[in-house]
Amino acid sequence: MDYQELKVIFEAADPELAADLIADAFVDLGLGGVVVETPARDPEADWGEDAVPAPAHYAVIGYLPVNEDLADRRRRLADALTGLAARVPLAWEVREGRVAEQDWAESWKAFFYPEQVGRHLVIKPTWRPYEPRPGEIVIEIDPGMAFGSGTHPTTRLCLALIEDYLDPGDAILDVGTGSGILLLAAGKLGAGFLAGVDIDAVAVEIAGANLALNRIPADRFQLRRGTIGQAPAKAYQVVLANILSEVIVPMIPGVAGLLAPAGVLITSGIIAGKTAAVAEALAAAGLVLVEERRQEDWVALVARRIPPG
Repeated sequence: MDYQELKVIFEAADPELAADLIADAFVDLGLGGVVVETPARDPEADWGEDAVPAPAHYAVIGYLPVNEDLADRRRRLADALTGLAARVPLAWEVREGRVAEQDWAESWKAFFYPEQVGRHLVIKPTWRPYEPRPGEIVIEIDPGMAFGSGTHPTTRLCLALIEDYLDPGDAILDVGTGSGILLLAAGKLGAGFLAGVDIDAVAVEIAGANLALNRIPADRFQLRRGTIGQAPAKAYQVVLANILSEVIVPMIPGVAGLLAPAGVLITSGIIAGKTAAVAEALAAAGLVLVEERRQEDWVALVARRIPPG
């Protein structure tokens, strides 16, 4: 199958916020991820000779399958961008191109390099060499067509919080597991049972491959296609949800029912302006907010189930 590349080139007073909002417009079309180009990007000195040059413009790029839905999704994207420009200072244009599936699946890899996250974790793409320093925990990952390379602020927030809240042996559930990157971090940090659910069958397959690549034994994890209702029924010390707030809010009561006493929910993917709505849903489900962290315009919340008595 061929894919249509839609590249939204834009100028904005707050380009990082604009990029996030445009990325959300692509997510609303059903995409699991996008490519964000930033002119200010300064490649690390040790990226090597194959580092790509910085782009000339801010841009967000999404890839849509060429099928009967393409025209409608193009129109919906244009409508969403027009609506954004009416709310925030934003000038934009869309440039299009056609790419074959293999080219689309491979070309983005030029932008992905090893990166340290939190205190000890290093996210390393499988195709890049890296010599770990003492004390570093290296996570090998090939996201493929699943969302989750470790570079987005929401994922970085979750990874850092996993380091702080996970205890050895904890049972972990990751809702919307994508590439499995959060489960990989939990497994490398000493978690016990690892469970993941995702509505995308491709993501489930990729997450399983990444867990195997990192030598997480098959009897330590279970992955299922679906939503939180399809998660293995047990008490979890930590539940992870790095997904949009519109998805997080309605599932919070279900999460509360799966948390062990004193268990925590770590949730990210929250635009700053929607933090209050998520916090209200947590309180309504009987969960107590214990920490809030921010990176750029994104927020992660940690809420705990308080044991009775």
